[in-house]
Amino acid sequence: MTTFLILGVLILLIVIGVPVSAALGLTAVGFYIFLGDFNILAMLPQRMYSATTGFTLLAIPFFILAGNLMNTGGITHRIFNFADAVVGHIRGGLGQVNVLASLFFSGMSGAAVADAAGLGQVELKAMKDRGYDPDFSAAITAASSTIGPVFPPSIPFVLYSSITGVSVSKLFLAGVVPGLLMAVALMGSVYVVALRHKMPRRDHIDWPAIWRTFLDAGLSMVTPLIIIAGIFGGIFTPTEAGVAASAYALFLSMVVYREVKLGDLPKVLWDTLLHTIRVMFVIAAAGFFGWLLVHQRVPNQLVEAMLTFSDNPAIIMAIIVLILLILGMFLEGIAVIVLTVPLFLPVVTHIGVDPVQFGVIMIMCSMVGLLTPPVGMVLFAVSSIANLTVGRLSKALMPYLLGIVLVLLVVIVFPPVSTWLPELVMGR
Repeated sequence: MTTFLILGVLILLIVIGVPVSAALGLTAVGFYIFLGDFNILAMLPQRMYSATTGFTLLAIPFFILAGNLMNTGGITHRIFNFADAVVGHIRGGLGQVNVLASLFFSGMSGAAVADAAGLGQVELKAMKDRGYDPDFSAAITAASSTIGPVFPPSIPFVLYSSITGVSVSKLFLAGVVPGLLMAVALMGSVYVVALRHKMPRRDHIDWPAIWRTFLDAGLSMVTPLIIIAGIFGGIFTPTEAGVAASAYALFLSMVVYREVKLGDLPKVLWDTLLHTIRVMFVIAAAGFFGWLLVHQRVPNQLVEAMLTFSDNPAIIMAIIVLILLILGMFLEGIAVIVLTVPLFLPVVTHIGVDPVQFGVIMIMCSMVGLLTPPVGMVLFAVSSIANLTVGRLSKALMPYLLGIVLVLLVVIVFPPVSTWLPELVMGR
């Protein structure tokens, strides 16, 4: 009964338009006021503070800063130009470029919205100049940006790690194969769509252009190697990798490319601060709400209820994934993570699902949510940039959403897709 009351009040507040962070806090505070347990309410400041002070969470503002610096410092243009030189000759070439550029970009920022808002503008302009259909251009720009939070480094993985205690390094490694599979699935979808609509391509591979753009973008593209080698070489922790990514992006933008001036930094830092505050406030509110769930034994009740419904792990997993996909249609990805991880982790652990694999599944479900109305952040960001209605863009996204969902199913059905690399490098 307690579980239904808590979750019912939370869902009601979200449905009537209360922001997720406020809904989480109000539900927890209101419940204890209703019980008259004011001693627990005294824990509110401490729980909200402790939820945002984990060392792991320091990576979030720095990866956000790295993405902002990339978008301001000309790094995104160089990555796009190199990707264009490499795969621009394939049918629907700039669609393929779109996916490849997002894969490179994800190695620095780890954020889908940063990709869509920054690199997306470069991609959309280039595709418009070459006569591509605006629906196709906007759809693949939105879809490809979701590679970023799956392929390392990843802000959502950092958040998942801070909640569960699962190693960030293992989560980063777990995202490598699924992230590459997402890129392959999207490039395959682009090729099929391009063939059907007879989209343009370049006549031949321009090897001098590949070499020229590689020299121009090479320093930008070694960032993922620096981050991964630094983590597994013991030079810095996954959290400190965010600092390294920001410092390297700052160095490239101000010293090497000289496209960011000292006067540009206040705006970049301010944008980073605003984004970080929004994320951290949700985490803070979720900290006290998570305490409420544990105190009232809600996860235990949920485990018992789901096992009563079925003891088949496949059915239970299917129900959880369906819930995550539905929530993703109405809540922002970070909110889904902080809300559902404390609920579902005990369930999936009980049925034998590796927490590392579940982390990948959860982040991929949230990526689907970013592309679906009514609350998909990437959907709205690209819709605004491309001047398309959300309905029109949603329809054009269907082939690419199908590709992402197929990769999600592969990760669910074949655990080694996400667990093989972490176990190979770091052991069980």
